[in-house]
Amino acid sequence: MAEAIAFHIDGMTCVSCAEHVRQALENVSGVRTASVSYPHRRAEIEADAGVSLDPLVAAVTALGYRARFSDTPNKPAGLLDKALGRLGGETRRGGGEPALHVAVIGSGGAAMAAALKAVELGTRVTLIERGTIGGTCVNVGCVPSKIMIRAAHIAHLRRGSPFDSGLPPTPPSILRERLLAQQQGRVEELRHAKYEGILESTPAINVLRGEARFKDARTLAVATADGGKREVSFDRCLIATGASPAIPPIPGLADTSYWTSTEALVSDSIPERLAVIGSSVVAVELAQAFARLGSHITILARNALFFREDPAIGEAVTAAFSAEGIEVLDHTQASQVAYADGEFVLTTGHGELRADKLLVATGRAPNTRSLNLAAAGVEVNAQGAIVIDRAMRTSASHIFAAGDCTDQPQFVYVAAAAGTRAAINMTGGDAALDLTAMPTVVFTDPQVATVGYSEAEAHHDGIETDSRLLTLDNVPRALANFDTRGFIKLVAEAVSERLIGVQAVAPEAGELIQTAALAIRHRMTVQELADQLFPYLTMVEGLKLAAQTFNKDVKQLSCCAG
Repeated sequence: MAEAIAFHIDGMTCVSCAEHVRQALENVSGVRTASVSYPHRRAEIEADAGVSLDPLVAAVTALGYRARFSDTPNKPAGLLDKALGRLGGETRRGGGEPALHVAVIGSGGAAMAAALKAVELGTRVTLIERGTIGGTCVNVGCVPSKIMIRAAHIAHLRRGSPFDSGLPPTPPSILRERLLAQQQGRVEELRHAKYEGILESTPAINVLRGEARFKDARTLAVATADGGKREVSFDRCLIATGASPAIPPIPGLADTSYWTSTEALVSDSIPERLAVIGSSVVAVELAQAFARLGSHITILARNALFFREDPAIGEAVTAAFSAEGIEVLDHTQASQVAYADGEFVLTTGHGELRADKLLVATGRAPNTRSLNLAAAGVEVNAQGAIVIDRAMRTSASHIFAAGDCTDQPQFVYVAAAAGTRAAINMTGGDAALDLTAMPTVVFTDPQVATVGYSEAEAHHDGIETDSRLLTLDNVPRALANFDTRGFIKLVAEAVSERLIGVQAVAPEAGELIQTAALAIRHRMTVQELADQLFPYLTMVEGLKLAAQTFNKDVKQLSCCAG
């Protein structure tokens, strides 16, 4: 004996969705036939008598959709409701209306933060990813690079340190294959723990694998990973597609097997000679790491290292690099690149440079060109970055963007914060992202850390400044470490003496910059910073000492002088 069961399906966005639901339902034991209508959002099932509702609901929710009870003959009212309750039910707004449908393009820091916040706020989410789940940071950026940098730091210390007279150095053998396996193992572990596993355990987020482009302002066309096509309609959309390495138009470069950071980080060997084109974060971090693992490094800097920052930063890092044998060619560009007889040949204004490998690290370009943004009315700037307002809203009021595909600073913590705020705003909230005290860290050794204004930036904005630069030979922690490379510089507003900027070049400078950020955020004066208690023999105590230099000669102070 057969019986009929009917219920509504919410969350379907196309005919293909309905077909997937039909197939899933017909795979449930006891189901004879299933008919699913996308326009009517309805499933009608012919099943054996006494079939349980739980597996039917589970089949629907496993695909990321929601089953909703409809009049069903021969089934007691409330039974399906109980089943739905056990499986999470339907995501609904506070007033009982069907939940907003949010489409999220991407799966990196901004996308994940937005998707999770949107679900928390009662929406249902379709997350679309064309490549590896997790985006840049965990897969090919922050995580693998910091692991490699740390390994290189250990190799450097084994090769030599300020304590060599009492701890004779033991130059290490570099087993790159093993280091790479350790690095990628941790990448996979974190990707699963922080991305894949969370998505798998969040039924309100439906993951769709494929490449999305806008069909119109309310619809995405998705070329799925299995070769099919889907259309996804949405109430709100977040674009979080990240960025990719930008490649300069150097004649001959495209015909060679150059590296970007992506290839460099997964190389299973260390080249004897590595040329690096670039002078900013990725270029200097990887250049020093490869140098410490055994490569002879030559950096081609179009201007100078960190030329957009306070000049003292570039000078300090260049000096540290020179001490390690890293060659920095300032004001040097490659006019031609060729590859012949197993080596790269770079033509420059100072002659030819030859290397076994070439790393191009000249910035990152937003991944927006394949999205057909014009069809949705989303505007980009000259660099292809999506222009957003304080609410992360694009020129199309119901479409938001966050992360490296926008005109915001390209840091994963900025992306995640923007994604969270975008989710709040697309569900009716009002959240802004204040970047006035945004800390940054470059993981060279010594590290570079900054927050707030540099002197030049303050002067550009018409702010009169009073600044002090404290070299690390005045910081007890640095003296105890026998490593006094670098400085800490404080920038104050002259009239109020309020701290408005800090620049530091120091070992572990990244560990002190957040204290500076909090001081700026809370509008502290340099005297108020100088009056704080800082634990003795810490690098962060350098902030207190630097603040004291506005009114004292710290060379005349005893240890821990308050």
